[in-house]
Amino acid sequence: MVYFIQGLTMGLAYVAPIGLQNLFVINTALTQKRSRIYTTALIVIFFDVTLALACFFGIGAIMQSSKWLQMIILLVGSLIVVWIGIGLLRAHDKMDTSTKVDVPILKVISTACVVTWFNPQALIDGSMMLGAFRATLPADQGAEFIIGVACASCCWFLGISTILSLFSAKFTDKVLRIINIVCGLVIIFYGIKLFVNFVQMVLPLI
Repeated sequence: MVYFIQGLTMGLAYVAPIGLQNLFVINTALTQKRSRIYTTALIVIFFDVTLALACFFGIGAIMQSSKWLQMIILLVGSLIVVWIGIGLLRAHDKMDTSTKVDVPILKVISTACVVTWFNPQALIDGSMMLGAFRATLPADQGAEFIIGVACASCCWFLGISTILSLFSAKFTDKVLRIINIVCGLVIIFYGIKLFVNFVQMVLPLI
């Protein structure tokens, strides 16, 4: 359960900041009917979870074969995760409803795929972050952690869709700022945790 909670909180902190995925879901929730809102959320969840699985079992699995590679990814990953967190603390995102979301469902699928799988920053950050975390987990606890990450994606996108469809007037730039600050602090905490794991692996070799 500990690793599930860790995956859930890390997943929420990573997925909640306002990026391309969230803007697409937010714009849909603000302008479309309820059925389209949840259809879009589920499509985005599918691509988000599959990307997380690919990052975790891809680079994460490769890291299991080399302790030196684990240490390198832990060091680089910790720095990237902390940098992501600092970026969120400094960000001043604003509501943007200019994206066209009243499109056929096939267009929704292709757009969700593009903003998730064809976003180089998401691929790099996801691989480094989830790969680094896998190196710190007991061998038999990886599934528990990644299930937590997947649940975070489901909870966030379905939750934000529901909240926005009901209380769209309350969702302001200030709310976005608060979300980014909270998520930034959580991500920095986990980045520091990864760096501590790196130090713990290096010390016995000194």
